[in-house]
Amino acid sequence: MNKVLLTGRLTRDPELRVTTGGKSVTTFNMATNEYAGPGKEKSEFHTIITWDKLAEVCGRWLGKGQQVAIDGRIQTRTWDDDKGTRHWRTEIVANNVEMLSSRRKRDFAADAAADGLAEQAERSGVEPAAASVGPADDTAAAEDLVDEAA
Repeated sequence: MNKVLLTGRLTRDPELRVTTGGKSVTTFNMATNEYAGPGKEKSEFHTIITWDKLAEVCGRWLGKGQQVAIDGRIQTRTWDDDKGTRHWRTEIVANNVEMLSSRRKRDFAADAAADGLAEQAERSGVEPAAASVGPADDTAAAEDLVDEAA
């Protein structure tokens, strides 16, 4: 049976990409700790891959330093480079990712300002020059409404 269960912290923000076939894939690294004696821990670093809807969720809600639990399988890929040297990469393909700490902190003021500029550009008929810098955060608008209602 090929089953992996890990709990650790992300060492960097996830990278969300879309394949030429239209599938979403997210790659991120996480660190786990192992007890190595009284007062000592040994860190291991793992590359995690998620696909499809899970990849979109991870790309949107996970961030560096966040603690997560991963359920998945080990996958080892091999390839030969231009010089004929064989390379190996062992990764964890996650089937389930559970957030154990709160989601990353966002700059809600910056998000609101960016949304306001995009809305202003739409009203004036000007096309935006570039896509938004980060994933959209629907909860920012909801939190603003809660603040206004209070």
